[in-house]
Amino acid sequence: MLTRSEIEQYHREGFVTPDFRLEETTLHEIREAHVRLVDRHPEFRDYCSAVLAYDPWFLTVARRSEILDMVEQLIGGDIALWNSSFFAKPAKVGTRTPWHQDGEYWPIEPLATCTVWIAIDASTRENGCLRVIPGSHKTKRLAKHNRSDAANIALNLELDETEFDESQAVDLILQPGEVSLHDVYLHHGSEPNLSDHPRRGMTLRYMPTSSVYCHNNETRFEREGLLEMSNRTVYLMRGTDQSGRNDFRVRY
Repeated sequence: MLTRSEIEQYHREGFVTPDFRLEETTLHEIREAHVRLVDRHPEFRDYCSAVLAYDPWFLTVARRSEILDMVEQLIGGDIALWNSSFFAKPAKVGTRTPWHQDGEYWPIEPLATCTVWIAIDASTRENGCLRVIPGSHKTKRLAKHNRSDAANIALNLELDETEFDESQAVDLILQPGEVSLHDVYLHHGSEPNLSDHPRRGMTLRYMPTSSVYCHNNETRFEREGLLEMSNRTVYLMRGTDQSGRNDFRVRY
């Protein structure tokens, strides 16, 4: 469970790295599942935006009570999981994740999500750890983003340079099994991995069921080979669907 000070930090700064760590047995299972995924789909060697569509085994991680307990403390007891991604960043791979807000990509109304970011390997400055700007979520608005068609980025929408001050960024350095949790409006990104060590990170995207995942809404997230937002399955993890409008049918 999160401490009171950790909960306060999440709401004040938009993120928290709690005193929690997955055990090595679970990390080994996640690594093996990722190897299976890449063996079947080599195109996901660097990034897979929707691992649940290709291997539902990853739901075993999303359903862990320790993770759900922390999320419940932040967004309430009625929780849906709508996505899980894998940012692999193999050694010497020059892919960066541009500065962005997650909510710019997602068809959720009203916009709300707590992302759990799990370090599968050590996540360091040298191998492209997550970087965040504390407090940037407080406006509860989506800032201006520009589309980028560059080949060396993981996402195609990037915060306009007038919207943030990179000098305020902090690095989230994590050991294998440690996690961070961040708000849907937080400004964040990461540098390429130019080190000799991989930097695999798995994300779990949870929203309160007072929000609706709008399968038919158009989004600006475009990248060849990615699963369309309309084909994502939403899973009820705890409680009930408070909106009464979420569609939990299995897709894809």
